[in-house]
Amino acid sequence: MLDQNQTPLLDALISNAKRIHTPFYTPGHKQGRGISPKLADYFGKTVFRADLTELTELDCLFTPNGVIQQAQQLAAQAFGASQTWFLVNGSTCGIEAAILATCGDRDKIILPRNIHSCAISGLILSGAIPIFINPEYDSTLDIAHSITPQSLETALKKHPDAKAVMMVYPTYYGVCGDITAIAKLTHEHNIPLLVDEAHGAHFNFHPELPIPALAAGADLSVQSIHKTLGAMTQASMLHLQGERININRVNKALQILQSTSPSYILLASLDAARQQMALHGKELLSHTLQLADQARKRINKIPGLSILNFPSSDLKEQGEKKTLINDGDSAACPEGINFFMGTALDKTRLSVTVSELGITGFEAEEIFDEQFNVTPEFASLQHLTFIISLGNTESDIEQLVKAFKKLAKEYSKPPLTIEKGFDCRVLQNYLGHNPTKVINLHLSPRQAFFAATESVPIEKTINRTCAEIVCPYPPGIPLLMPGEIITPTALEYLKYINKMGGFISNCADTTLSNLKVIKE
Repeated sequence: MLDQNQTPLLDALISNAKRIHTPFYTPGHKQGRGISPKLADYFGKTVFRADLTELTELDCLFTPNGVIQQAQQLAAQAFGASQTWFLVNGSTCGIEAAILATCGDRDKIILPRNIHSCAISGLILSGAIPIFINPEYDSTLDIAHSITPQSLETALKKHPDAKAVMMVYPTYYGVCGDITAIAKLTHEHNIPLLVDEAHGAHFNFHPELPIPALAAGADLSVQSIHKTLGAMTQASMLHLQGERININRVNKALQILQSTSPSYILLASLDAARQQMALHGKELLSHTLQLADQARKRINKIPGLSILNFPSSDLKEQGEKKTLINDGDSAACPEGINFFMGTALDKTRLSVTVSELGITGFEAEEIFDEQFNVTPEFASLQHLTFIISLGNTESDIEQLVKAFKKLAKEYSKPPLTIEKGFDCRVLQNYLGHNPTKVINLHLSPRQAFFAATESVPIEKTINRTCAEIVCPYPPGIPLLMPGEIITPTALEYLKYINKMGGFISNCADTTLSNLKVIKE
């Protein structure tokens, strides 16, 4: 067992930052001496002394044999992996590396339709062909959840030549699918399970949180340590276990995707975050869970608000249908809100439904930000979602509850005024109820990405081949991707999102006046 008190990389960085010497190496500001005075005045000079390059004492990220190697070994032990890589280009490069390491040109990979857009980038880089599984979808709350073991089994039977399976665990709303059953099914076909666990880096450090992906049998997991733990933004990890994935291919993929000038401040923050959680994780997360529970119970008592939650009793059957209820003493949500919820919910993730107040989540977000100085993680048509983490305090929860009380009292409108606005039939039609509905790809994402393109008015794009990623928020699912045939249903939903105050990302023209298509 390694000593988790150690922070070898952080210690080496601090030592080199303090060392008196004359620098003739990058970066150009020379330990802050040439930095902008405005930057130095705000951030202080100490941080720039630690902005160092790959000095001998600091090891090399691509071929580590010193302090980086030691820090990664400590992280592997703390997070339950056989090997861990530090990522300075975010979980994005980790997801892309996972696909590159397991799939080649024209290889099939099974993945959920609500995958992060970086997975599409992985398809473009690798040339792999996506076999999409539609996630379980609740049309009442307009939330896409996880894939199910049943839908994966169907996909594997139809595509026995698939090289890998990828899943999102947890979803942005904190819902966790039956990853243990999904790992078992995947391994029965002797292929690896890759997990986008960007929002689940904290799972390994408290028994009341969902099971971590690796503990459930996943072969590879990518975690954004900065999202729920104490690392700096962009600092992530890739974890591996077992022998289904070639370690050398992971190394080669990361050498392509990671910067050759990594930030040692980001790397050291991963080392420090790991030590913090290994030593004090359970205590910190117990406090976090208490804050989340306090917020959940108090907000649930506010008329017109409800919170995404599981029933208080455990789910005894995998894939069991349950009714969404409120935690605490308030009444359950209206009858008929039944949908697949997976097997666990991250209770540090708070999704509050505001639509009964007669306002959209977008309106509520604007009010919170401008009037109450409270900023949620993101808004959707009916909800506001908040991440409660080890950095939050009792006063934060007080401010949050106070904001919701004011929202309900001062900004609510009759629900009927916007009821028609929450008609989610378009997305329901698009996702459908066929869990293995094949997306109509005319070209592979890679072929489409490198093809000649043109920008066309959106009304003239029906039945044309899309040349870009079009990702509406909500729900953050890439609605169109390179190589996909553009359908009337897809355009209808994009117009619907615009009308309701959502926004579109990734595509060149976010106003949706034009879309890029393949030249005919």
